[in-house]
Amino acid sequence: MDIDKENTMLDKKKKQAIIKKFKTHANDTGSPEIQIAILTAEIKELTEHLKDHKKDYSSRRGLIRKVSLRRKLLRYLERENEKSFETLAKKLKLKIKKRVYEELSEVAKVIKEKELEKKGKK
Repeated sequence: MDIDKENTMLDKKKKQAIIKKFKTHANDTGSPEIQIAILTAEIKELTEHLKDHKKDYSSRRGLIRKVSLRRKLLRYLERENEKSFETLAKKLKLKIKKRVYEELSEVAKVIKEKELEKKGKK
């Protein structure tokens, strides 16, 4: 079985281009933004590979692992730097669902604040 190395991984040039495009400062090589961008490119390549090779289960497992890691990094970035998260999601054209429980907790905070204001006025 002959494996084509060019299609299995991002080559150095592509990776350097991604790092250059998404870096947050001059010497940045490993920020969450860059890691997410690299993972997204790898996910796209693996998805294309799996369209041709439907029974390649080891690559499918790798794809699932990369998607999971990207999801974790996206959650971290959303929690730590929401503005950067939103700009990165737009640049990478990612479909991001708003978390329902976060929206509910924000609504609960507003309701609690209004109740405290009412108690304070009485």
